[in-house]
Amino acid sequence: MANNFQDLDFFLGQELVADPYPYFDELRAECPVKREKHHDVMMVTGYEEALEVYNDVDRFSSCIAVTGPFPGFPVKIEEGDDVAALIAEHRDSLPMSDQLPTLDPPTHTAHRALLMRLITPKRLKENEEAMWSIADRMLDNYLATGGDCMREFAGPFTLYVIADLLGVPKDDQEEFLHALQRDPHRQSGTVGSNSGDDLSHSPIEFLYGKFSTYVEERRQNPRNDVLTSMATATFPDGSQPEVIDVVRVAANLFSAGQETTVRLLSSALKLIAERQDIQQYLREDPSRIQNFIEESLRMESPVKGDFRLAKETGTVGETEVPVGTVLMVVNGAANRDPRRFDDPTTFDPARSNARQHLAFGRGVHSCPGAPLARAEARVAIERLLARTAEVRIDESVHGPADARKYHYLPTFILRGLTSLHLELDVAEGDR
Repeated sequence: MANNFQDLDFFLGQELVADPYPYFDELRAECPVKREKHHDVMMVTGYEEALEVYNDVDRFSSCIAVTGPFPGFPVKIEEGDDVAALIAEHRDSLPMSDQLPTLDPPTHTAHRALLMRLITPKRLKENEEAMWSIADRMLDNYLATGGDCMREFAGPFTLYVIADLLGVPKDDQEEFLHALQRDPHRQSGTVGSNSGDDLSHSPIEFLYGKFSTYVEERRQNPRNDVLTSMATATFPDGSQPEVIDVVRVAANLFSAGQETTVRLLSSALKLIAERQDIQQYLREDPSRIQNFIEESLRMESPVKGDFRLAKETGTVGETEVPVGTVLMVVNGAANRDPRRFDDPTTFDPARSNARQHLAFGRGVHSCPGAPLARAEARVAIERLLARTAEVRIDESVHGPADARKYHYLPTFILRGLTSLHLELDVAEGDR
């Protein structure tokens, strides 16, 4: 370990994967907007500074939102350049350029509006009603067999929930589970991998293929179902999107929503199993679970941060940010800013301002699936606690309390466990 955390390479090194928070704290203490030395990225670790970037789409482009410095913007941007024209010229060459998080207004505005036509309040309510039975179905198996909670419960649960929301036919849902979670031969490269792996599009390609078939078929043969609603959704001006536009939005919601919710559950369930006092607190009053989830999101943001490209020279906070600068808005750091959250390193399930966290971003790019993620986490945790008498860490896998061994995703984008093994005492009614 280096004497100075800033000597470590946050993006490609492995030293900060398990615990990046001392690094974030050191950056923020020196300056909440500070350039890191390895890849020339301006790290935004302060809460108010993060809001400033998120809320200013005129000054900051999302064209590199997912990939940041790898490969970065393809040409060097100089003072006086027409940055909007350069972004338009090179956008298609950037990774993930067809995904909603990387779009800028007005294109983003239209495509996000299309997404909101796919996840209407009515559809979300219907989906939440289905969550309870999906959770119990997954728990029937998990409580009987045990094993990795991420693989046997959280992963399948979130996949089936999002499949239900988007109307994936039940006959196809097992294929989705195998292709997106269980296939050992699919590419394992993760966006933002600290190992420098190539970006993997294989899950996205699978989703593109499946949803293209669904949308094209429903446009030819409409039915009274969710897929038909998706296929016939229109942009705000009433025009019909190309098939690929609908497919991109659906695939992004499916992949991003499922991945981040699994990581949220990994952190929340780990804490419940580690902290018997908090577990008992939640068991005594399940209505406390919602704020517990907000505090979990604050303490362990499933997405460490998002990237932006400065379209003009200006300041963020009191720091000058030159045109062409790549910024990382570090949600995981902003959520522990002591200027916003008292005693930020202490987990407080009753924290009054926990919901002010930036785990879902903020501004026009705030996560549109946030209500879905919150509902999924609440249902999963409530049903798990209701059907168990006690939940503990499996020490045969993770080691004793004074020497735990956990493995985190080796990526600078996502934060969460790769596996979580629990010991569960089944509730009286489940025996």
